[in-house]
Amino acid sequence: MINSSLKIASVSLPVVWADKKANIDAVSDIMAGIRKDTDLVVLPELFSTAFVPDPDVQMRLAEPDSGETVDKLKELAAGYRMAIAGSYLACDGDGRIFNRAFFVEPSGETTFYDKRHLFSLSPESSIMSAGTGRVPVVRYRGWNIGMIVCYDLRFPVWCRNVGLAYDVMLVPSNWPSVRGYAFEHLLIGRAIENQAYYVGANRGGADDYGDYDGMTFVFDQDGRPVGLADSDDTRVVYVETSRDALERSRKRMPASSAADQFSIII
Repeated sequence: MINSSLKIASVSLPVVWADKKANIDAVSDIMAGIRKDTDLVVLPELFSTAFVPDPDVQMRLAEPDSGETVDKLKELAAGYRMAIAGSYLACDGDGRIFNRAFFVEPSGETTFYDKRHLFSLSPESSIMSAGTGRVPVVRYRGWNIGMIVCYDLRFPVWCRNVGLAYDVMLVPSNWPSVRGYAFEHLLIGRAIENQAYYVGANRGGADDYGDYDGMTFVFDQDGRPVGLADSDDTRVVYVETSRDALERSRKRMPASSAADQFSIII
């Protein structure tokens, strides 16, 4: 099915540190109240655990792709007939830990992406493994949807929309309010230069690393705000993309036709 628009609910919630059950239960409650015509729900980075700097605790909380967190997401996506995206704490058979983004469709089909750029100002870069795959693009209800995670946003080449491959970029994040100005304006810049919607779903609450203030922003292909949450409370921001507006903007400013050609070496 091809939709002329995509209805997105971007969720900003206070994530409880290392309490998987509490966070998954909170998401289940939020899903019950999401508008029924929503196509896609976007959760924050590491929505089920928050960032845990202790490697032993991380290993206890991390799951394979077939773990309880993904199973619950599949159940919710199927039950509400909505796709769900975000990131969670994942592990592989070799004991490596990843910050893994997911896109779970109502059919159960799931796409994963491991965060490439790990944050060097926190223990993330020393206790997690960086992803080695490229930014995925999921075809969902007629829209091409990309996924990156938080700090990836600071790297424009990584986000580059070569050939206008994606229409919407999801950015589940754990971005502190002290750098909120940067988060907002990086999203604006990436949206404009890539001529795509950018959905920054940021967590709320606070932890030992700072406050988060629920800074969830959504910008259209021209960098205009179409949705935001600036509260520390649980918030759901609803936005509706427009295929007509996207195509008109791209035709009015055909910057992609003059884009530089390059390749990324991983």
